[in-house]
Amino acid sequence: MAGPRHPVSVSGAALVQTERLQTFAFSVHWSDESEAFVRRSWDEFRRLHKTLKEIFPVEAGLLRRSDRILPKLPDASALVHRGRTGRGLARLRLLETYSRALLAAGERVSRSPVLTGFFAPQPTDLEPALPPGSRVILPTLEEPLPGPTGSLAIHSLEAQSLRCLQPFSTQDVWGQPFYAGAQEALGVLLRHPSGPQFCASRAYESSQADELSVPVGARVHVLETSDRGWWLCRFQGRTGLLPAVILQPDGLGTLLSGPRLHPGADGGEDREGEARSAPKSPQAQALPPPVPAHPPLSAIRSRCCTITRKALGQDPGCQGPP
Repeated sequence: MAGPRHPVSVSGAALVQTERLQTFAFSVHWSDESEAFVRRSWDEFRRLHKTLKEIFPVEAGLLRRSDRILPKLPDASALVHRGRTGRGLARLRLLETYSRALLAAGERVSRSPVLTGFFAPQPTDLEPALPPGSRVILPTLEEPLPGPTGSLAIHSLEAQSLRCLQPFSTQDVWGQPFYAGAQEALGVLLRHPSGPQFCASRAYESSQADELSVPVGARVHVLETSDRGWWLCRFQGRTGLLPAVILQPDGLGTLLSGPRLHPGADGGEDREGEARSAPKSPQAQALPPPVPAHPPLSAIRSRCCTITRKALGQDPGCQGPP
């Protein structure tokens, strides 16, 4: 991936409450067309605002007020309806407006290392599950900003009811057992037609034609897994191989993903509701495991299914020696 990347769009996705701590989940769209979810606290935004004023005194209007292009960081009223939750959702809207204003303040600010580093995925953003007991609140995206006398609706996620044809057991995105019996009615909250969604725990640069390059935090769809350490994935319209050791379930991203998080997204309905996190999966490792040796394309073709062989043959990024 050539050149440093920078955020081009930031959209507020949810309020996350864990005991007394509130964090704000944002979907960040990057200049390399990747997208990642990050969570930041109100205090982290205040520290960012202070740092930007120190680094850019002219743009902050400290020398001459007429030169100010950095936005102000207003806080939500403590008298907002629904108390702490309502204020948190109001802050989410204000932080979204503030973040978009920062990105519109010119390249000197929007592409600065401090702003790029602030929105870059951190280790806590990439964990497959939220801390136990966390509550994720999804606001109505087109609802006006609540005031002291306003109202704020928080609804449950609407599920599409489908019936299971045969008994089925698997693991959910947090690694917990999941079983459905024949003819059992299931409430489907989210559907991903192109395969399970994972995120990259660290960046990977392809070294062969049939591999993919991904930045840290990139959300990819896994088409086929393998016990050889390489999984067939799809990212930004391309199909190729990624080392399985850099992929982990995209728990928060799966819950919050959807169209209209960024301006210009096509279709889909606005989402509103709340959900609780599952117990944290014991998948975290102190040191990242090494990337396994890349298998030859002939071995991949001999072990994969017919659909995968067709995908490898049709995708220009996966062409290689037989």
